[in-house]
Amino acid sequence: MKLERNQIIWIVVVLIAAAIAGGLIYFDWQLSGPKMGDFLVTEPINADLEMIKYSKNLDIWFMLFMVAFLMMFIKKFEWGVALGVVLSTAGSFLGYLFMYQFVMPELTGEAFFWGQDVMLGAVICAITIVIGIGVFLGLCKMWQYLLVGLMFAPAYVLIEWFLGSSFFGLAAIDEGGSMLVHMVAAYFGIGVAMALRDKRSFEEPMYSTTHSVTFVWLGSLLLWMLWPSFVTAFLPAEQSTWGLITCYMAGIGSMLSAYFVCIIVKKKVDPLVYAYALLAGPVAIGSPLILLGPWGAMFLGILAGILTTLCFFYLQPVLGKKIGNLDMMGVHNLHGMSGWLGALSVCVITLSIDNAFFAVMTAILAVGTGLITGLVVRYTRGDMPVIADDETDFFKNEAPQ
Repeated sequence: MKLERNQIIWIVVVLIAAAIAGGLIYFDWQLSGPKMGDFLVTEPINADLEMIKYSKNLDIWFMLFMVAFLMMFIKKFEWGVALGVVLSTAGSFLGYLFMYQFVMPELTGEAFFWGQDVMLGAVICAITIVIGIGVFLGLCKMWQYLLVGLMFAPAYVLIEWFLGSSFFGLAAIDEGGSMLVHMVAAYFGIGVAMALRDKRSFEEPMYSTTHSVTFVWLGSLLLWMLWPSFVTAFLPAEQSTWGLITCYMAGIGSMLSAYFVCIIVKKKVDPLVYAYALLAGPVAIGSPLILLGPWGAMFLGILAGILTTLCFFYLQPVLGKKIGNLDMMGVHNLHGMSGWLGALSVCVITLSIDNAFFAVMTAILAVGTGLITGLVVRYTRGDMPVIADDETDFFKNEAPQ
C-alpha cells in the first residue's frame, strides 16, 4: 500500500510523540527509583480532604464534557464539536502538567507534587480552553485544536501565576475563576479569532434542530447543577458550603432575569440565548464567591443575567465586526461580560481597585497570547474550503434525505 504525503507526515509526528513519551516515562522511572509507584505519593495528605477534592475533580471533568453539549447545536457540525473539545482538552491538560512538573519548579523554586491540586489545576486549564474554542469553533483544521490546547497551557500558567502574585501592593481576589477561567477563555478565544479573521463565519447559517438544541439545554442544566464543585475546588473545606450557597443563589438570579429580558425584548424565549444566559450568575459569582451573602449573590446573578442576555441581542453583531470574526458560541457575551461583572464587583465590595487592575491585565495577556496562537493556526491551516462541517473529518452513513 502506497502511503500519501500527509500519512507520512502523521507517522513522523506519531513517532516523535512516542519518543517524547518514552523520555517522560523514563524520567518517571528514574524519579521513582527501584520502588515502583513511590513517586505518586510525595507529600503528607489529609485523606478526607483528598476524597473531597477527588469528587470535585470528577465533577469538573463531567462539566468539561458537558460544555461540548452546550456547543453542539449546529446541525452539520455536532461530531466536530465533540472531537474539537477532546483534542483541545488533551493538549491543554498535558501541557499544564508538563509546565508544572518541568518548567515552574525551575522558575519559582517550588517543588512539584503529583496530587489532587495539580490534577484540579490541569482540568480547570482544560475547561478554560474548551470554553475559549467556542469563539472560533469550526474555523480551523481538526488537528489544530490539539495545537491550540498545547499552546494555551503555557499562556494559562502565565496568567495563573500573574493572578496569584502581588504587584504594586495589589492582590487579586478570584477564588471561583471569573478572571482566570471565564475572562481568559473569552479573550484568548477573541485573540485567536482576530488572527484568523475568517469572514465566512458571518455567512454560516448555523441551522439547528429541536434535537440539537435539546443537547444545549442538557449541557446547560447539568453545568448549572455541578457549578459549585468548580468554584469551590480550591477553597478550604470550611468555606465550601458558603461557596455552594452563593453559587446557587447567583444561578437562580440569572435564571430569572435572563427569562424576563427575553420576554421583554423579544416577546418569546430564544432557546439558545436563554440556555447560555442562565449560567451568567455562576460565572459572575466566581470572584466575589465568599465576599457576598446569599441575597447579594442573587442580586449579582440578576445583573449578570440581564447583562449577558442583552449582550447576545445587541453586542454580538458589533463585536463581530470589530474582530473580523463571528463569536460562534457567544462566549464573550456569557464568559467575558459576566467575568468582568464578577471581577469588578469585588472592587465595589472591598472599595479597592485591585481587581480592576488584574482584570484589565488578564484581558490584555489573554488577547495577546491568543493572537500569537491564532497566527500560528492561520499559517498552518492551509486550504480550508468548508467551515464547521462534519463531512470534512468523519465517515458518515446516514440514509439519504
